[in-house]
Amino acid sequence: MTDVRPGGRRRIDRVLDPEYLAGLQSLAIGVLRGKRRDAEAEEGDLSYLRRLLHGRIDILRAEQARRARAMPADSPDGTMLDELPRILAARSRMARPFGKIRHLVPDPPRADRQRRRVERLVANVDLSDVAARTDDELARVLLTYQDEEKLVSEVRGRVQQVLDQCSAELARRYVDGETTIAELLTPPIRTDRPATS
Repeated sequence: MTDVRPGGRRRIDRVLDPEYLAGLQSLAIGVLRGKRRDAEAEEGDLSYLRRLLHGRIDILRAEQARRARAMPADSPDGTMLDELPRILAARSRMARPFGKIRHLVPDPPRADRQRRRVERLVANVDLSDVAARTDDELARVLLTYQDEEKLVSEVRGRVQQVLDQCSAELARRYVDGETTIAELLTPPIRTDRPATS
């Protein structure tokens, strides 16, 4: 998903193709909305993948912190299962409360594929029992997740730029009277196949 292939046929390849935004101001409204919809869906998928990675990073860091405090894995205050709600809730509190909300997709269409991608990153380390992993295993997996999170964030940022440009063009057309609310609400034209006139 984050390995963008120039000229590729996947949605991410199309959305990040330099030609994707060519002639934006002259596109038919349905085509423009289709492009925006595809960029929004891709951003939602990347956001979901990023959240999966954040959760796993937080769990690994919590386990490293527990070990640094020299707490046994089975101590009442050190059981990872009991700590999970606190660990994962901390990430929510760190999020900016008034940040820009782009979408509210509870579970994107390709969630299973993204979940499998994250699990494949460290398929040889079972994170269901992080206490059983060696310090070196935890450090290696954490570094792998952090590297992947950086890559996902970079690609997501590029997709957000495309999404913002499509949204800005739609807003401009509405403000300038070039389109109506009714046109903005009609189903968008799919951009993965030629539009019919």
